[in-house]
Amino acid sequence: MKTAITGGIGSGKSYVCQMLKEQGIEIYDCDSAAKRLMRTSKHLKEQLKALVGSNVYIGGRLNKPVLAQFLLASDDNQKAVNAIVHPAVADDFIASGMEWMECAILFESGFDRLVDRIVCVTAPHETRLKRIMERDGITQEKAEEWINCQMPQEEVAQRSDIVICNDGSPLLPQLSSLLEHKK
Repeated sequence: MKTAITGGIGSGKSYVCQMLKEQGIEIYDCDSAAKRLMRTSKHLKEQLKALVGSNVYIGGRLNKPVLAQFLLASDDNQKAVNAIVHPAVADDFIASGMEWMECAILFESGFDRLVDRIVCVTAPHETRLKRIMERDGITQEKAEEWINCQMPQEEVAQRSDIVICNDGSPLLPQLSSLLEHKK
């Protein structure tokens, strides 16, 4: 059974994934994979150069400011980059043979179609704000902006099979049903 762990920024999904890893579960990290593939895949590099411009890579290295500027210029630009990167990540996940994935933008990317079960990690809004501000050293306004850029937590939870509330209460009891059916 393929399982996805998702949740909004500051919800603690990476923390939950770390707990699962400590229980022996190997988890595919979609965000890390996307970054790796943009650095290493010749095909992906060629597609990004054709879309963004040859200056998106300098000396073979991703020029993040150029990519960021392109992404922020319009929703269409963001969709075009995602149309290149998301299929590559999906193919890489399938090729990995892993049963579990961590994906912040599971529904937006369409990766929900790659799994049999979806686990959403939630946390109270104020808790999320505090975590983001402390982790990234940003203002509350910036943290709110980041939260508001994502699908609402309530919608993600509603579309998921299992919801884990990461509000400071013990998580291991909530993870027990996942651990019972990890294969």
